[in-house]
Amino acid sequence: MVQLLRTSLMAGALVLAMASTPAFADEYVTNLGPVGPNEPILANFGGQRIIAFFVPERGSCAVHTFMWKEQGPDASYTTSRVRVNLRPGEMAGFDNAHLAMNLLCGADASTLAVVAPPELLTLNEPSNN
Repeated sequence: MVQLLRTSLMAGALVLAMASTPAFADEYVTNLGPVGPNEPILANFGGQRIIAFFVPERGSCAVHTFMWKEQGPDASYTTSRVRVNLRPGEMAGFDNAHLAMNLLCGADASTLAVVAPPELLTLNEPSNN
């Protein structure tokens, strides 16, 4: 319980830090995984920023996902939080009108990774401009 509270507080602080940092969308760091426990998945998905992480819990991935729409440095942010427990090999899906993305709990609940179509992966690559 204490670990879950501490992890949630760390994730909330990370969301606030990311949301309050003025930058262009192509300046954000992207990490589609696989990641270990308490390491962040960082993605831009259909105009929304996503931070996801997991903690192992009774042989499953307790996934915490935070999403907000990119609206510019002066706009207020509305953040959505989704929590879900996934057994190893299970996926949680996130869809919008144009793209779909899944988070996959790895073997033995030791990793979390984005499973997505090539279009999403290409959108998340840093530009060389």
